[in-house]
Parts: sequence; structure tokens; C-alpha cells
Amino acid sequence: MSHAISLFQLAQKIGAQLHLSGTDTQDTIISGLSTLVKAGKGQISFLSNNRYRNQLQDTKAQAVILHPDELSHCSCSALVMTNPYVGFAKAAQLLDTTPQPAQEISSHAVIGENVDLGINVKIGANAVIEAGAKLGDNVVIGPGCFVGKGAQLGANSKLWANVTIYHNVIMGTDCLVQANTVIGSDGFGYANDNGQWIKIPQLGSVVIGNRVEIGASTTIDRGALDNTILADGVIIDNQCQIAHNVEIGENTAMAACSVIAGSTIIGKNCSMAGLVGINGHISICDNVIFTGMSMVTKSISEPGVYSSGMPASGNREWRKNMVALRNITGLNQRVKALEKSQQQ
Repeated sequence: MSHAISLFQLAQKIGAQLHLSGTDTQDTIISGLSTLVKAGKGQISFLSNNRYRNQLQDTKAQAVILHPDELSHCSCSALVMTNPYVGFAKAAQLLDTTPQPAQEISSHAVIGENVDLGINVKIGANAVIEAGAKLGDNVVIGPGCFVGKGAQLGANSKLWANVTIYHNVIMGTDCLVQANTVIGSDGFGYANDNGQWIKIPQLGSVVIGNRVEIGASTTIDRGALDNTILADGVIIDNQCQIAHNVEIGENTAMAACSVIAGSTIIGKNCSMAGLVGINGHISICDNVIFTGMSMVTKSISEPGVYSSGMPASGNREWRKNMVALRNITGLNQRVKALEKSQQQ
């Protein structure tokens, strides 16, 4: 699959001002994207960080998406806009060559009774759609997927191969789920009866808003009684765990290998870097950023950037720091004793 678009059309669609150079015209065709170093004829690149300005001067790209401040450094055609990275993202969507997970309703798909299929639905081989499920218009189900009884997938949503959607899960429109993700599995709910674990059936579901994207091999547990909720515009990376009854606010982002324990509420427009761990039964306000490997143990009510991970250092330095850390209690006691003696 290939896509091509003229420079003029591309500039219009991404909201950029076109500056032509050399023999280029508005009709010059762009058919691909690449980096400043590797781009060539017919390809577009972008510059969003002035540290790479030296690459701009030598690029062989047909055109470059860049900020107005960088235009004087560009020797090829330019698409000028205040946020070149957003421009790159929009151009990448227009020139995307990723194939669809399915091209038709495969004869090897298993479709149960009373399944409501919208217009132009595609279902790959060996996918199973159980009774009472509802698939909106233009939904694409990859090979080997499972969609449980009564589950609902909104229009234009897409599942890559081997995604599992449990019973009664509700997913909005324009969602994307990458391969091997599981949505609606049982939450980790057990009661201890004199040393024996008694399973608590998870009677809620998972409700996912519109324009939500979920990475590969991520697990989102269903609620114990109420639902686990992901609001509109949430993006989740690969290999994340979202426990039962978690609620995540609009446009919050969660990077790889992060986990949220049960019944925690995350606000809108938050960001979690990789390997963040968030305790259960707490709340995080809007506009909070957690840096990588942060361990969040209590509620946060003030927007801002929060950290707790210790950056890597040379082994010798790390050993010295660990010795100092083990001795910090004794050192603190000695300082207090010294201060007390000076006050007498």
C-alpha cells in the first residue's frame, strides 16, 4: 500500500505555510517520510529540536516541516508551523502504509447468534465474536481475536491480532488496541478465610471512551462491582496493568510497564513515564506528571511534576551512597546530640 500527496495538499492538511525552493512546485509529490539524515527525493522530514539544525542544512529531503525560526537555515522546500512535531504526526497519518488487520469477514471467523454487525465491518481468520456482541461501522477485528458476549465496540475501532475483549466490555469510537492485550479480565479480588483465599467474582465491566489507544500486551481488569473506566483520549503503552475499578481521566498518558492498583482515580491530562507504580485506593488530581520509576503511595492534590526513582550511577559511587544511606539514622542522631550540646 502506498500513499502520495502534493506539497500544497500536505501543507493544507497539516496547517502549515508552504515555502517552495528550487524546482519544486505546489504539485511536487510527497510519498514518504524519513529522518533528516536519511530522507531523499519525494520524502518529507521534520525538525522539532534545534539540536539537529546541522542535519537540516545537509538534508536531501524534498521538504521539511519546521518552526518559523528555522526557515533561514533550510535550503529545501519547507512547511512552516509553530509545532513541527504535531505537523509530523499529521503527515505520518496521511502517509501511513500500515496494512489493516483484516480485509474482509473471513470464512474462518466464528460469529455467534444475534451479533450486530455495522457497515463495512472486517473480521480476520479464527476470530471469535460471541452472541449479542455489537460491532459498529468500519470496525476491524484482527485474526485470533476474542470478543465476548454482549461486548460493544464503537465505530472505526480496530483490534490487532489476538486481542481479548471479555463479556460486556464497552469501547467507544475510533479506538485502537494493539496485539495480545486483554480487556475485562478478572480483577485481583480475594478474601482470606483463615489462610485460604476465597475468590470474589468481578461483577463490573470495563468502559472505554472514544479515541482511546492501548498498546500491546496490556491488561485492564474489570471492576469488582462498579466499572473500570478509561475516559476519552486516554493513551496506554505496552505491558501496562490497570487494576479493577481504576478510573483514568481524559487525555491521560501511561508509558510502558507502569501499573495502577485497584480503585485509584487518575485525573485528566496526567502523564506517567515508564515503570511508574501507583498504589490502590488513592486519587491523583489533573495535570500531574510522574517521572520514570516513581512510586506513588498517597493521594496527590496539587498539579506538578513528581519523582522518586533513583538514577543509575557508577557501581562504586552507588555502593558508597548505599553505605551512607544505611548510616543516615546514626548520623542524624549525632547531629541532634551536637546541636543539643551547643545549646547548653
